[in-house]
Amino acid sequence: MAINNFIPAIWSAQLLTALDKSLVYAGLCNRDYEGEIKAYGDQVKINSLGDVNVGQYTKNTDISAAQTLTDAQRILEINQSWYFNFQVDDVDAAQQKPKVMEEAMKRAAYALADKADQYIAGLYTEISGTNTMGSDASPISIAVAAAQGVSPAYEKLVDLAVKLDEANVPKAGRWVVIPPWYHGLLLKDSRFISAGTLKTDEVLANGFVGRAAGFDIYTSNNVPNTSNALYKVIAGYSGAWSYAEQITGVKAYSPERRFADAVKGLHLYGAKVTRPLGLALMICSKAS
Repeated sequence: MAINNFIPAIWSAQLLTALDKSLVYAGLCNRDYEGEIKAYGDQVKINSLGDVNVGQYTKNTDISAAQTLTDAQRILEINQSWYFNFQVDDVDAAQQKPKVMEEAMKRAAYALADKADQYIAGLYTEISGTNTMGSDASPISIAVAAAQGVSPAYEKLVDLAVKLDEANVPKAGRWVVIPPWYHGLLLKDSRFISAGTLKTDEVLANGFVGRAAGFDIYTSNNVPNTSNALYKVIAGYSGAWSYAEQITGVKAYSPERRFADAVKGLHLYGAKVTRPLGLALMICSKAS
């Protein structure tokens, strides 16, 4: 049975909304170039100017010749392509019960969001070595809080903030993404409780759990790790990396060999670290 009332534009918009609600890392990227992508393989060339020299002026003395500005170019490539494709035996009936189709679309959106989140988190490899604390060979061990309520978990966030300070990263809008166990240790630290947690203990949307050490703190199960060890905790500000996505090809169709109707769609995206010194990385492990 054909879907006569199917409106692709409406379902596409619903899918994008659900993605925005599910993502953590993508919500911390800037999306300045999103309107410039249309298809898989598209590239956005991002130019950045070098420093502008300044000189001290002396009266009745010629100033130096005009400086030729240099630029560096980074390319954000739409190189990720994931799809959903599901069927319902009677979509016409499902459309009469919007909650059924809405839930199916949400589940598709969540699965796509999880893939995108993991991809963006994997960009930690592009962070400058000067902004990295710990290594795979020698990770920073994060112990539980001491009896007096003091934990290295809080102190290491301060160290990450110092890394960003030394790189001249703006203080406004800084964030850090930590795994759930790290958040648990922070909750045992009296400094975090007094200075940064939510007053109502309510966890907000997109993994936001509080503020401390100059960071908006987010928690995610997509923090990169190796066998539940060697966690890569990323801190920074949104101007340091870019993310662009597009939902295309949302279509309703009737599978040739089924008495059913189906829906499919394609999620195209890419991300790029544009300012490696704008992010900081801590490679850590949970002390046993």
